[in-house]
Amino acid sequence: MDAKKPDQLKKYELVQRYILTFIDQKKFTEDVRLPSEHFLCKRLGVSRETVRNALSRLADEQIVYTRKGSGTYVNKKAFLAQQNPMVSGKTKIAVIIQGQDYNANKNLLRGIKHALANESVELKIFYTDNKLANERNCLLSCLSNFHGLIVDGVKASILNPNLDCYSRLYDQDVRVIFYNNYYAGSPFPRVTIADGECADALVHRLTACGHQHIAGIFVYDNYQGIEKYKGYVRALQNYGASYDDRYVKWYISDDTLDHKEFSKNLWRFLKALPECTAIVCCNYMILKTVLQLLADHGKEVPADYSVVAFDYSDTDWTDSGITASIHPGFEMGLEVGKRIFRMIEDNEFKIHDYSYTFKPTIYDGWSIKKLES
Repeated sequence: MDAKKPDQLKKYELVQRYILTFIDQKKFTEDVRLPSEHFLCKRLGVSRETVRNALSRLADEQIVYTRKGSGTYVNKKAFLAQQNPMVSGKTKIAVIIQGQDYNANKNLLRGIKHALANESVELKIFYTDNKLANERNCLLSCLSNFHGLIVDGVKASILNPNLDCYSRLYDQDVRVIFYNNYYAGSPFPRVTIADGECADALVHRLTACGHQHIAGIFVYDNYQGIEKYKGYVRALQNYGASYDDRYVKWYISDDTLDHKEFSKNLWRFLKALPECTAIVCCNYMILKTVLQLLADHGKEVPADYSVVAFDYSDTDWTDSGITASIHPGFEMGLEVGKRIFRMIEDNEFKIHDYSYTFKPTIYDGWSIKKLES
């Protein structure tokens, strides 16, 4: 199953991959119980039948077993016996992913694997689910026997309790490179997007079409969300639009997982802004929720609301028509893959700069309405 690319997997195979990753992260914990069927359905967007199909296949391999009235548990002995590295080799690299944007992650991993295809590398994938405790477990698993780590920082704009682990990695000369989100003040390089420039480009397109009352929906627990917000505020001021605190809605990343409550909250926010003509969405997941929400309430884009977005990570941007920055998932994977390998080969990597910043790529769709003067 692991030999296939993510976009070639069947739905039950995606569930199996998620469960196997979950097990791998907790393989040294006693009595590991799997997440509930309800959680897996909601988290992965699949039916209960699909989840049960995946669990049944894992049970056939004796990797999991069911305790009546208690749940499904891991057969650690069988799992460890069947565990094989994705690629055999001498250089071990871990990729620590948040895991919330499937499209961005899929493209990023494809880019990393492409960059390392001609190298002798064992690649290990960890998912944090954007939880600090999960990140710590991943880092503890990587403190020995890994040459390098590629990391998307968890809740990177708030105090991180795992900085001691990063300090140990640094002291042990384990190469670490961040992408998307990183921890301010840490000594590691990072591959990021110029989010401030991106905000400027998106807001400028709105103000050029006459929009003055522009709502912004942002997440505040990651580096990217804060940088996007700063760029949004600067652009409003630079292009003569009005900044109003009421027009900014803040969320934490976990809020988007409860789709029903998140949608209700967003609609209350928009209804309270009768003069609002445009919406800036912080990421692709928020964009999808906003578009569905507007459709559910009989609102049209761009007739009722103009909509722009950061980090469009799917491949259908021309069909969607949304004016957005295109997330460089594959290209970002190429960059972090090449750079981590060069760092591993560099005995003086600590004094060299391996950081890189992507310039924004904006797709101009039809989602901005030109207002009459």
